[in-house]
Amino acid sequence: MKELLGCIRRLDWKGLMITPSDNLFIQLFRYAFVGGLAFVADFGTLALLYHKFGVNEYLATAIAFVMGLIVNFILSKLLVFTTGAKVKSTVLEFLSYTVIGIIGLGLTEAIIWLGTVPLHIPVLVAKVIAAVLVLIWNFAARKIFLYGGKA
Repeated sequence: MKELLGCIRRLDWKGLMITPSDNLFIQLFRYAFVGGLAFVADFGTLALLYHKFGVNEYLATAIAFVMGLIVNFILSKLLVFTTGAKVKSTVLEFLSYTVIGIIGLGLTEAIIWLGTVPLHIPVLVAKVIAAVLVLIWNFAARKIFLYGGKA
């Protein structure tokens, strides 16, 4: 945490975002940033396909999810998990990355259901709670199972 706060205080953007780092907090910071960009890609694709081109909302949502996943995968390899995956095939790495993402999607759905049905929490509040928990799940699972690090 000290290294992350030091980079922020010094406005060391290169250390914060570019220079390879095994520091857990810097990686988590980068992963949150990457996740934000992936969300923009996902949301933007959904909006474009559904509103501009009239694609069915379910198909548009699935395509948008894949677009966000691809953006997350590429940027995570460039900025977060720079040491390389345990598997040597990029296809297997992406498939493993996808499986973890799909589990995260299932967790999101379960948390939203739990929040809205038995707990009567507004859906957007449940979504924020789910987003934080699933961000932690996705980061930890990918770091531990796919990239061989400690979370």
